[in-house]
Formats: sequence, structure tokens, C-alpha cells
Amino acid sequence: MENIDDAALNRGAGLRLQFDREAGVLTASVQPDPLAQPIDECWLHARLAADGYDRLRCFPAAITELVRQYNAGCAVERIELAEAVDAQLSLQVTGDGVCAVLNIVPAQGGRLVSKADVLDQLTEKGVTEGILLDEINRAIAAGQAQNLVIARARPAVHGEDGRLESLLPEVRSRVPRVTESGQVDFRDLGEIFTVGAGQPLMRRVPATTGVPGMTVLGTPIPAVPGKETMFASKLSGACIDPDDPNRLLAAIAGQPVAVPGGMIVEPVYTVSAVNMASGNVSFDGSVVVRGDVAAGMTVKVTGDIQIGGTADPCRLEAGGNIVIKGGALGGVGRKEYSDSLIRCGGSFSAAYAQQARIEADDSIFIDDMAMQCELVAGQHIRVGNKRRGHIIGGRAIAALSITGKVLGSPNRIATAFEIGVSPEINRRMLELARARDAREKQLLDVGKLLVFADRNPARVDPKMVERACATAKTLSAEIEALRDEEEHLNALILCAQQARVIAEQAMFEGVTVSMGAQRYRLASDLGAAQIGLVGGRLDLLPVEVSARAR
Repeated sequence: MENIDDAALNRGAGLRLQFDREAGVLTASVQPDPLAQPIDECWLHARLAADGYDRLRCFPAAITELVRQYNAGCAVERIELAEAVDAQLSLQVTGDGVCAVLNIVPAQGGRLVSKADVLDQLTEKGVTEGILLDEINRAIAAGQAQNLVIARARPAVHGEDGRLESLLPEVRSRVPRVTESGQVDFRDLGEIFTVGAGQPLMRRVPATTGVPGMTVLGTPIPAVPGKETMFASKLSGACIDPDDPNRLLAAIAGQPVAVPGGMIVEPVYTVSAVNMASGNVSFDGSVVVRGDVAAGMTVKVTGDIQIGGTADPCRLEAGGNIVIKGGALGGVGRKEYSDSLIRCGGSFSAAYAQQARIEADDSIFIDDMAMQCELVAGQHIRVGNKRRGHIIGGRAIAALSITGKVLGSPNRIATAFEIGVSPEINRRMLELARARDAREKQLLDVGKLLVFADRNPARVDPKMVERACATAKTLSAEIEALRDEEEHLNALILCAQQARVIAEQAMFEGVTVSMGAQRYRLASDLGAAQIGLVGGRLDLLPVEVSARAR
């Protein structure tokens, strides 16, 4: 035991370590001792740690050489084993001034980086804004940092676009609706909502300018102002509040209808029934029929039609929506009522339909059943809400979806469905493009006149300039409206690629589905199923796709 202790005591005998604080260098010297025991590098590193030199940066070759000479019993006058290395600080500011990034290489027995060092570097780089003192303190405490953001620009808050907000609890819209999935729920279009003259309709919320930001160097970051939204120049039945240019009032009593650029108010005419006693109805506004519309009669309006009873084979034409609380009967297959037609620019809703020819620019909703009808909708056809939901016989055409609980019948009655964008949509796209091009050319010509007037004010009548400004404003609004309709139709065309014919409970043999040149005929009776494009061809959709669509 004593021999072991003596050996331990004699390890390192004659070895002397000395640290030069001014030079920051640790040196070793060896005076050979006959009692000295061999050492190795592990022992030497432990000795350095015990003497408080473990944080220095060692020279591995010198360590190896010292061990060799010590164990050989050689005298060593002086050998440099390690050195003190100060921490290294670097600071970069991104080219756009968004942030300042700190890097600290930790010290190895040398001087540490202080908070003052970092702040001095920030000042030297011109960083004055968005300094993150907490991040700096954490880096100083850790003694190191790697790509640490210690100053961050204050981003600009861009302005919000102006908008038009309805001040009414409910208002019917004449703007077509497109859903991403192409699926809709049955809607009850409800009663006609009316307002009185002078009642507030909408408020215009002006665009905001936004709040400028600031780079870390103190350079302002400009904010993008929001886009203004103005009331349309012509809103029938409505007027701007003379005391508040941002408020739209009803100029007459009637039905408010949301339109692009604001809201219009249509007069409402109420009649107990439309028959031989009342005569046909033609009205610039909306019509409410409390009872029935008799066979052979005509109701033609620019707004909505609401019928509390049943519409026998007749002619209904509306610029807006048509709601029939009872059923719609038509003359499909009947010579005496072959000219009967229901046509609306919005959506159609009825409890049931039989042998009716119905066309809606938006969608068709029937609660109970459609029997031997001709249905054409710009977006969706939905039959079935709380009641049976059967589509039996006839033909149904829609751009996005045709949905019923039961399609066809066990008797294999021929029932035809067509989905996808109609040729009329493509024709309308061409019309819109031509109209927009013409107005943009007109606006360019007016713009040239205004530029000339600005440069030569004495040569242009001020009244002409005033008229040109008004024309430019009107043309700009018309171009914007045309672009909005083009965007809507483009979205409709895109959605039409996902068009579906959907049977929620059953689909029977006798059903055919067409989409352009594609055609699919049901070969056997099915339960719940969907038909749509599969690999570029009409076919039954896989079960998982059908489930997601529902």
C-alpha cells in the first residue's frame, strides 16, 4: 500500500507549470527526478484541470512531446502547453435591415464578451431600433451564441381594404355563390324582407393607410395602403346619406337586394292571386302572390317572385329569385301548356315540381320530388330536404352538382343528367373579355385627354375635364365589375371539373349522366353512389371519394 502511495506521489515529480498572464501562455519545465514515476496524457490533463488550467486551449503536440521527454528522464527548460483565447464576437446586419445577428465564439480561458461589447458593436453598425436586450443577456450568460437575432425590425402593418357592411339583419343577394366542394345544403329562401324609405342600408368602411415599420437601422418601412371600395354610381332605390357620405339609405320602400358595389331597393307589389280576375302581372320590382298562380297566366318582374300557394302551368320570369311555397306544375309533354316556363336570374325553390320547365342562373332547390321535369341550373340542383327527394324521369342540367336522395325509379324510367360548364358559360367569357377590352380602350383615351388637360389647362374647357373625370370613374367601375364576373366564371369552370351527380340513398337503372362528350349509363340498380370524372372519364367514384364529398 505504501509503495502504491509513493508511486502516486512521485508521478509528476520535477514537473513545474507556470502561467504568464500578460502573454496568456501556460508553459511547463522538467527537472529530472530519480524517483519520478511515468505519466501519460490523461494524467497530465487531470493535472492541468486540478491546477485550474482546463479552460485553456491546449497544444496537443506539445502535450505529447512533454509526456515523452518526462518519461525519458530528459530535462525540459520550457515548453508551451496551452494558451488563453479571448471570446470572439461578430455582428451582421441583414441587407434589408430586418435583423441583426450575433455570433459569439466562447472564450478558452481568455476574456469573456460583455454586454457593453455587444452594445458597442450595435452602435458601430448603426443599429438603433428593435434591440432585444433579453436575448443579449442570455447570450452573455451562456458565453456563446450562434446566429442569434438580437435586433429585429418592426414590420409595417399594411392597410386594410375598404369594405361595404350591411346594416340590415338579412338581405337577399344577387351575387352568385360557388363553393369549393361543389356541394350545398337545401335552403329555404324565406319571406321577402322589406325596408322603409330613409332606412340605413349599408356603411362604407374606408380603407386604412396602414402603419409604417422601421428597420433596425432606423430606416422607415413603408406600409401598403388598403384598396378603397366605393358605392356603385347607380344603385336604384338607394341614395347616399347627405349627412354621411359613407352611409347608404333606402330612397324608397321595398325589398333590399345586395348587388356588387352596394345595395338596391326594389318596389314590392302584393296580390292575393294571379288569375283571370287579376290579369297578368308585369312589375319593375318584386311581387308577392299570397295564393296561387292559375294556369296560362304570366308573372314577369325584375326582382323576386314569391308565391304562397301553387303555380299551375304558367309563365314566371324573375330577375332575382323565385320561391313557391307549394308546387310548380308545368306543361312538359302537354300540348296545351307547352309554352309554360319558370325562369329566374337567381335561385328557384319549391316544395315539389311536376312536368315543369325550370331554368335558374344560380341553383334549383326542391324539397319533395321532381317528376318528369326539365331543370337547368347554373350551379346546383338539389332535390330532397325533409321529404322524399326523388328525381324521376325528365332531364336535369347543372354546372357543379345534381343531388337527390333517389335518382330514377325501380321501373327504369329514363332519367337524364348533364353536369359541367355549358357552352353559354364559354360564350359569356368571350363577351366579358370583349366588353372589358372596349372599356379599357375608352378609359385609355379618356386618360390621354386628362393628361393633355393637365399639361395644357388653358386649352381645355374645365367642364370637359369634369365630364372626362366622371366618365373615367364610371368606366373604372364597369371594368372592375366585368373583371369580378370573369373571376367568378373562371372559378366556376375550375369547380366544374369536380362536378358530381349524387344519389344519397339509391340510383336506378335507366339513369344516364353526360359531361361534354362523356356519357355514362347505369347498368344496374345501386345504393348510395356518385358519378363524376375518374381519370378523365365519367364513372362511379370510389367509395372513399364519395364519403368525403358527402
